[in-house]
Amino acid sequence: MNTVSSSPAARPGRAWPAATALALALAAAFPLPAAAQSNAELLQELKALKARMAELEKKLEAQETKQAEAAAAAPAPGMTPEQQQDFNRIAVKAEALEDSRDMLGFKGLKIGGYMDPTWVFNQRQHRAGFQFLNPVDEGGYYYDTSYIGTVALDIVKETDSGARWRLTLVPQRSTQAVSEGTSSPVQEASVSVPITDLQTRFIAGHIPDWSGYEMLQPTLNKFVTHNLLFDTTLPASYTGAGFEILRGKWLTKAVVANMAASRRQPNEKTPVLAYRVDYAKGEFQGFGFAGIHGRAANFSESATETVSVLNPITGVVESAQQPIAQRDSRVDTFEFDAYFIRGPLTLQGQVSFGRQLKASITPDPETGRLRDAYWSGVSGLFAYKIEPWLELAARADYIWNGKNGGGLLTYAVADTFNGIGPARVRDESGAWVAANGGARGVDRGALSLGMNYAFNLNTLFKFEYRYDWASGPVFIDTKSNDYKKSNQLFGTAVVVSF
Repeated sequence: MNTVSSSPAARPGRAWPAATALALALAAAFPLPAAAQSNAELLQELKALKARMAELEKKLEAQETKQAEAAAAAPAPGMTPEQQQDFNRIAVKAEALEDSRDMLGFKGLKIGGYMDPTWVFNQRQHRAGFQFLNPVDEGGYYYDTSYIGTVALDIVKETDSGARWRLTLVPQRSTQAVSEGTSSPVQEASVSVPITDLQTRFIAGHIPDWSGYEMLQPTLNKFVTHNLLFDTTLPASYTGAGFEILRGKWLTKAVVANMAASRRQPNEKTPVLAYRVDYAKGEFQGFGFAGIHGRAANFSESATETVSVLNPITGVVESAQQPIAQRDSRVDTFEFDAYFIRGPLTLQGQVSFGRQLKASITPDPETGRLRDAYWSGVSGLFAYKIEPWLELAARADYIWNGKNGGGLLTYAVADTFNGIGPARVRDESGAWVAANGGARGVDRGALSLGMNYAFNLNTLFKFEYRYDWASGPVFIDTKSNDYKKSNQLFGTAVVVSF
């Protein structure tokens, strides 16, 4: 068995550390003079070192400042000092131009326009010549004048909040001039204000009609003339307010408005509801539909009354028949259109239905009471670009309008230039009268063949041959005063836009 001794002599390792610690404590309490001298020198060296460090820091800061200044003055990579100076001047000028643009209100401002001087030959009217800025209030609205031969200035301003203000001016043949038979230049005057986001908007003002596949502007129409449905079954414009909503591939627009009138007449209160819905199925195709429901102007002259008038030649008071002005009557229209556009190929089509109460061209033959006008029609367009700058096009239209002597939207009176109303026949005396007492109106058709030549990005030359026909003689021949079943037209126009 091993034992461990407990005597101090047997544990020398524990006695020496205690002695060493005591010696160190005495040395620290009573330092020698040589050690005190060494500490003073060390303090001086520390002070000198701090001063040197401060001096080095100052030199380093000065060096960094010089390097930064040199980097700022040095030209950008790949630029000479002169080029850098030019670049700086351009940057300053650009900032100044932006400030000036914002101050003058040009930010978000877009200005565009077009004009289309036109030459037209009309067989039955025996006229041929240039057609440009002819006033609606003097020459009327016919399929060979329509919105042809116009000049337009389009101004659009969009604010930082996303609100849009638009004014389009078209002297002599604007939508307001067509609607009211005036010379107003206002084609569109509208505002569009975002409500919850940029895709949900409040719209208001004077707004051109949005029905059908064919656009009003000659820059967007492939022919010189418009199709039959455009000219005779659709209104020109609306004055009112509503909304525009874009959700994915669906675009919906609707307004409560006056149809083709800037204000309501006395004793008229009921507006129309006009709407359009579009769906973009894909990159190349889509469809849409539009409708109008409400009360609109009734231009019927079928109801007459006997009045006394003074004969300016004989000076004798005589009796005469005078049309009775009609109040607004109920209008309902609906149309569906679709398109397929891919590469050089364009296909478009439209079907339309409509009615207006108490707006037929002829009254009831027995009672003389006003009857309702009904119509339906189709239109189709085919176009193909055989070259990027050369396009061939064909368009066919047909309208069924026989019931109650005929009658179309805003066409409640026989129109022998447009070919609307009952067919004409000669009676026993040789005079032209309405066939069968005007019991039925004629059906109408039209075929157009066209070619478009793009001279450059802003200039387009158009050529069109058009053949119009009816189910009975209804086109007046202005030279012989006879009525014909058909008419021919040739037109050419140059459309310049910016």
